[in-house]
Amino acid sequence: MDSLATDRICVIGAGAAGLITAHTLIQDGYQHVEVLTRDPTPGGIWSAGRVYDGLIINNIQGEYRFSNLDLPPPPLSSSGDIRLSGQDLQAYMETFVERFLPDCIRYNTEVLNIRATARGGEGLPHGDDHVWSVMVEDKTSKIIKVREYEKIVLCSGGNSEPHYPLGLSPKEARTNGFQGPVIHSCDYAARMHEVLDAVKPASEGGGTITIIGGGKSASDIATHMADKGRKVTMIYTTIDAAVAAPIPLPLWFARGRFFSALSPHIELRTSLERFLPTTWLGGKIVHGFWDTYQWLAFKTLNVPYDSPLRRAPKLFWSTHANNQGSGALGLFYRLVNEGAIDIIAPARVTSFSEDAQAVVLSDGRLVYADAVVLGTGYVSSWNKLFDDTALQELGLGCHAPPPATQYYRWDYTTLAESCPEPHPANKLVTSSIYRGLVPAKNILSRNFAINGAITTTNAGYAFETSANWIASYFRGDKFLRLPLTAEEAMASAAYNAAWLRRRYPNIHMSANDSVSSDFALWCWPQILDTLLEDMQLPIMRSGGNALTWPFQVIDVKEIAHLKEEREALRNATSTL
Repeated sequence: MDSLATDRICVIGAGAAGLITAHTLIQDGYQHVEVLTRDPTPGGIWSAGRVYDGLIINNIQGEYRFSNLDLPPPPLSSSGDIRLSGQDLQAYMETFVERFLPDCIRYNTEVLNIRATARGGEGLPHGDDHVWSVMVEDKTSKIIKVREYEKIVLCSGGNSEPHYPLGLSPKEARTNGFQGPVIHSCDYAARMHEVLDAVKPASEGGGTITIIGGGKSASDIATHMADKGRKVTMIYTTIDAAVAAPIPLPLWFARGRFFSALSPHIELRTSLERFLPTTWLGGKIVHGFWDTYQWLAFKTLNVPYDSPLRRAPKLFWSTHANNQGSGALGLFYRLVNEGAIDIIAPARVTSFSEDAQAVVLSDGRLVYADAVVLGTGYVSSWNKLFDDTALQELGLGCHAPPPATQYYRWDYTTLAESCPEPHPANKLVTSSIYRGLVPAKNILSRNFAINGAITTTNAGYAFETSANWIASYFRGDKFLRLPLTAEEAMASAAYNAAWLRRRYPNIHMSANDSVSSDFALWCWPQILDTLLEDMQLPIMRSGGNALTWPFQVIDVKEIAHLKEEREALRNATSTL
């Protein structure tokens, strides 16, 4: 019987990756696709309960959309920037669901556990002889059920499960007698009023809101609270690198392959890509550009030389960049410069004080606080969905790098200059997700995939390309180039993981598996070209010749007909 008509597919997560994956699978012919989300609305991190007034998306490309639905730009700001708000993106997700997935999503459905069961017995499934048992709870009725599917696409993301450092959880705050609100940034939209109610405006003699962390969510919340007139203190060891320019960047600069040409990738396809990272002159050009770009950001944002705002990693080596647009939009930096946000850095918070009125720094200092917001990052969503045994059986869990990877070398001059000290854990653990989409260990089964675990600055393009790759993978398309064995896939994944440890030495690969299967910050076009090559489809679709290709504007419309292109290949291979 045709699996397109009978296979039940579960897409876990209704964020951008989950929505475009479900739509692509349906367009490919699958008739039973179901999306599960614990939220009452679509959008994932952009769902209605996660966004708030003033939240601007951190998208360096300036767009976040799919090829089949235009995303109307917001009005130009006074500085000429086009920046989307969280509400803009949430409305876009709602429209996408209304138009393409009106009856496919089960809201308020919490996935409690996923278990792979072979038909007729326990164990990891192989081929068609399997079923996935997904235990879910209806958050409204509290009824728990087990649903069964032939295939799963994990789109649960890595920005929903809060990470509480030791000594800083709400429970530990209460144990120490701290009476003020202690919330994680993931709950800020839903619980901000608790903080606002607990801390009066500074003009009325209010206390202090202490924000722990230097990531974008921490700076966004600090900005929002300071804008509400509250006294804010922000504590961090390092802050995300900033991207800013005095005027809006031209489209070819912001949305082309210019950045990717200046960011070395594991695969060098063109003469320019080979020249820049591997020669002495090319290395000087590359690092000169990134150092100048970072200097320009500090200058645009008026950051003094002795400011703690300069405690940021170099842009070239960073996997996080806070896009401030033009200087006029850099409200966080302006508020810090004006003294509305106090910064304590470098510093690390270790616990709540015994007098229940402060947090304690690692050097023993006390920082008094009436409310605490933890911008301390996230843990992988996968850890809640699978037990440890299932993680290892499926191949989602981390493990020690294969011994051979220590001998991998990349003769890139750009990787030798100003290289930061590697994170100690980088040498100890690695993951094995082939192409960032399929656990290498399970690759021959064609029953499980991941979308949204590749860190990229162009999510719409990345998720849609990945969804098409997954659709061909599930269908068993002969034209899709895959490793012949699980061992071959494991070796390929290990090679890529070794590259990532070399390219981004400060990455702790096991910190959050849900968003670290691969990294494509500046070089996202190259990694997506690899997926297109796997499908034997044209790459570098923005056009241009050997001299002009870095200056061509990339648009998601380039991949609007991937389904038809794959279908043509499928028909061609079926006649051979």
